[in-house]
Amino acid sequence: MNEPVHRAGVVALLGRPNAGKSTLLNRLLGWKLAIVTAKPQTTRSRLLGILTLPHAQVAFVDTPGLHESSKPLNVALNEIVDGVADGCDAALLLVDGRVGWGQPETALVARLQEKGRPLVVVANKSDLPGAADDGWPEDAPEPMRTSALTGAGVPALLEKILAILPKSPQLYPPDELSDRPLRFLGAELVREAAFEVLQQEIPYSLAVEVEEWDEKRPDLVRVRANLLIERTSQKQIVIGRNGRVIKEIGTRARRQLEILVDLKVHLELWVKVEPKWSSRPKRLKSLGYS
Repeated sequence: MNEPVHRAGVVALLGRPNAGKSTLLNRLLGWKLAIVTAKPQTTRSRLLGILTLPHAQVAFVDTPGLHESSKPLNVALNEIVDGVADGCDAALLLVDGRVGWGQPETALVARLQEKGRPLVVVANKSDLPGAADDGWPEDAPEPMRTSALTGAGVPALLEKILAILPKSPQLYPPDELSDRPLRFLGAELVREAAFEVLQQEIPYSLAVEVEEWDEKRPDLVRVRANLLIERTSQKQIVIGRNGRVIKEIGTRARRQLEILVDLKVHLELWVKVEPKWSSRPKRLKSLGYS
């Protein structure tokens, strides 16, 4: 009897901001790796999530949404998307089903086809009001319709992904889940909490840097992190009256950190003013946005 064919490859998750790429990644993996908020442009880095099955291994790579801006941070995010698109074995192009197809999708499809990358177009958020079942452009690839939030259509999508992967042995050890260290994932969870708690435009000028990740005790992880902001005027907003805002950020983040490490977490958060952090390429790289 012939051995089953083993398939493996890198699959890029591409699309505009808030198309549901991170939510889909978490759904495909069956656990929360990528942070998710209601605010667009939450994802700022390449994030690898590895799904190992008996006869296949998929290295999903979540990417920031495509940005139309010349700001250094947005340029850095677009470079991440470009690099992932160039290096993948196949691509998922997510489209918000309520927004529909547009020029960014057309341009990305042309680029992927030029490079000969297998492509699956996904019309996501099909469970939400306003998601169109018709009106798809005739010259656009026929989409698979999913809801990453509810899981509708995701099993069929995974089958489609497995079918287009190249024949290959495993790319990573079977017990490896990501190439990102806990320190980075922890910083992302703190940033997720900050995005959820803070209003206005502050989340987009805020970053998180973990200064200490101490696992010396077998029953406790100590984490100290800075919330980086660009203007002194933002500091009191992030701290809040009597420290209420930063306390709420810390409470939410600590809950998620304890799920991540499966241990108790002692979390300290500090607010640090660092002017123009988002405009300095070296600083962006040090924060993982490259």
